[in-house]
Amino acid sequence: MIIRQLEVGHMDNFCYLVGCEKTRKAMMIDPGADVERVMAEAEKEGLVIETIVNTHGHGDHTAGSARLKALTGARIVMHALDADAVPETDVRLTGDQDLQVGAIRFKVIHTPGHTPGGICLYAEGQLFTGDTLFVGDSGRTDLAGGHRPTLGASIRRLMQLPDDTVIWPGHDYGPTPSSTIAWEKRHNVNAQEYGYYVRD
Repeated sequence: MIIRQLEVGHMDNFCYLVGCEKTRKAMMIDPGADVERVMAEAEKEGLVIETIVNTHGHGDHTAGSARLKALTGARIVMHALDADAVPETDVRLTGDQDLQVGAIRFKVIHTPGHTPGGICLYAEGQLFTGDTLFVGDSGRTDLAGGHRPTLGASIRRLMQLPDDTVIWPGHDYGPTPSSTIAWEKRHNVNAQEYGYYVRD
């Protein structure tokens, strides 16, 4: 799996170009407004963007989706509960299901709490968490559609994944740009509240 983490926008957003080494087909996760940079990175890597996934409906993550679709012909995928935020959405997910990118099969995990339609994507030991889980923290729940107990339940689901799962968050808000499930169990400020605090 090819993973390129790009920081875009004015809110320390991370977007991700994720490609299949065998087929060179790629998915763009949470394109911000800097579509030119995204396109340049795909061209540099020799990847063809066929799928655009928005992990939730907030504009700092979805701003480039429609333009990237127009430039590439890629389909936009979102959970149905957030998809109204991007009228150009082609696929409206309704729960946990699979998403194919070349030879890579991603498991889409519905993780509401930050927004009703929040999702994470998991494949080959890599977890793209959007604004559900950050390095050392979690997404806020004081915006429209946010609900702290629901977010807690979503994070508990993610903590069931293998400890060596690599976490790729939607913002650069932590001490490192990525982490692991094991690290989050020991250091995430919300882990104790959510029932997964592990002391060294």
